[in-house]
Amino acid sequence: MTTISIYQADAFTDQLFGGNPAAVCPLTEWLPDTLMQKIAAENNLAETAFFVKTDQGYHLRWFTPEYEIDLCGHATLASAHILFTELNYKEQEIHFSTEKAGTLVISREGDRYTLDFPSRPANPAELPEGLFEALGDQRPIDVLRGRDYMLVYGSEDDITTMKPDFMALAKVDTVGVIVTAPGDQADFVSRFFAPSAGIAEDPVTGSAHCNLIPYWADKLGKTELHAYQVSARRGELWCQLKGDRVLMSGKAVTYLKGDIYI
Repeated sequence: MTTISIYQADAFTDQLFGGNPAAVCPLTEWLPDTLMQKIAAENNLAETAFFVKTDQGYHLRWFTPEYEIDLCGHATLASAHILFTELNYKEQEIHFSTEKAGTLVISREGDRYTLDFPSRPANPAELPEGLFEALGDQRPIDVLRGRDYMLVYGSEDDITTMKPDFMALAKVDTVGVIVTAPGDQADFVSRFFAPSAGIAEDPVTGSAHCNLIPYWADKLGKTELHAYQVSARRGELWCQLKGDRVLMSGKAVTYLKGDIYI
């Protein structure tokens, strides 16, 4: 029998049961991909993160319940939080190497973590068949696409009252769909839907902010931004556009720690 440590933390929040929950599994060596995928499916969270120590830091991978993903912010923040608070990591920065997103640097100042991620400006796009209908009858102001579709609306109320048809949304050819608008108490708000990845609505999505930050920095004419992801669990991010990088800061709290028996 193999025993694997597992932790769960709520990211981009200082409140338990807020933000976005992620599972974190520190490993001494890589498990077969099929086994990591089964663990992620069993956890049934938006992401399960796995990492292995390297000479330069840690190599990090993320799995949704359906497949391995190229970039995930909240599970990276959760992984850093577990290293700092549970695994006796002593330095002020963690360097995570990844399969497709390059090296991600996470720093800590007090109880706030800052993620240094690639900026991923989205490009103007046409609405694909079925997306408008799946999101309801409110027509967006802008439609863009990076890895995900990003639809821009006129008000925070447009975002908070949106009731997607997730079965219809799952048929759209995309990993996820970002919806965003100017915020009432922040620079911008957003929500993120990814039913084709086994995630109807992701509570707080760091990778989406790689698209959101450059967009809103350009629209609002400033590089430092305050954001809320207005899901039911709600998350808060302090953001900065820094050339071809974006900085996202947030907090995290540990929910559980235990063992998986294989």
